[in-house]
Amino acid sequence: MDAEDRFIVARELRKQNYIPFSVVSIGKKKSRKLEAHFLEEFFSGIKLHEKIVFVNNLSGMLSAGLTLYRSLEVELRQTKNPALKTILNGLLVAINQGESLSEGVSKYPAVFSELFVSMIHAGEESGNLPWALKEIGTNLQKSYDLNRKVKGALTYPVIIVCAIIIVGVIMLIFVIPTLTKIFTDMGAVLPPTTQFVINISNALSKHPFISIGSIIAFAGLFIAYIRSPKFRSINDLIILKLPIVGSIVKEVNIARTARTLSSLLASGVDVTRSIAITKDVLQNTHYKAVLEHAGVAVQKGETLASVFKNEESLYPVMIGEMIAVGEETGKLSQMLAEAATFFEDEVDTKTKSLSTIIEPVVMVLVGAAVGFFAISMISPMYSLLGSIQ
Repeated sequence: MDAEDRFIVARELRKQNYIPFSVVSIGKKKSRKLEAHFLEEFFSGIKLHEKIVFVNNLSGMLSAGLTLYRSLEVELRQTKNPALKTILNGLLVAINQGESLSEGVSKYPAVFSELFVSMIHAGEESGNLPWALKEIGTNLQKSYDLNRKVKGALTYPVIIVCAIIIVGVIMLIFVIPTLTKIFTDMGAVLPPTTQFVINISNALSKHPFISIGSIIAFAGLFIAYIRSPKFRSINDLIILKLPIVGSIVKEVNIARTARTLSSLLASGVDVTRSIAITKDVLQNTHYKAVLEHAGVAVQKGETLASVFKNEESLYPVMIGEMIAVGEETGKLSQMLAEAATFFEDEVDTKTKSLSTIIEPVVMVLVGAAVGFFAISMISPMYSLLGSIQ
């Protein structure tokens, strides 16, 4: 079917008494303005909490009886972010031209995800847009809280490691060359560890730009390699097998799966579309594979619970059982929301414990690095003092 977007196709099919399982675009019109491409790049930096405030305010104003156009005008006056102001102006123009809110936000895919667009569209079709916007706000808030907890647990060790690296580089550039000169003048026999430290110091002090450039290039190549599709699966599996961290990553993905599916289904998005969008929300390739398989299985007439019950290494038995109960009772969205809340609480508890566990580990690693450096530079001094006596 030829149409402007997949939502129009789905709507037309329903009018013809068909039930669309999925609608896939096989081509896009080339008439999109250059401004839209520019907006995708430039406005992708809008912070998550700004989106949360936007949808919550919009939901509240629509619930209070304001029209959509009037609500967007109020949002435009209140926001301080110039990028968001431009987007709101674009939405006002789209609404004024007779487009729906979902059609308007779909023009900014770098800002509003497919999850965002689909839930708004479902809210428009059901006639309950304020509730759909509120559900989006809840989903975004839960995602924001999860990310903040995980980042908060890693902030302390990252700061400590960065501080140690900075101090180490300063020592290698300014302190070690002085000690090296003393050792050379006195003809000291240097142990391998000392010579290793001196070689690094010489590279940094004599060729700083080449050395730093080489380190950055190596780090860039390493990151590009581990993010490549070939290595990504192995890397994701290794992360899942790590002690403590692996269980947190699993629970984050489980919580995100349950929360996203719950929000989409509650908004009225069909099951196969909800599964496809949830798959794109997840980061770990192994969890993505489960959702991809789930989408195919549901289209074949299998239950969603049967898929999750066969993936106990990634999703615990509890998830499969709760989905089965939800499918049998017709309350799948509510059961998924309860599962999401449970695992979000688990992540909260474990991230607090993670901070306690990481601190002594970091201190041991820092102590080992300092000890290696001290022994490497002090041992030749004792040898020199012994020879002088």
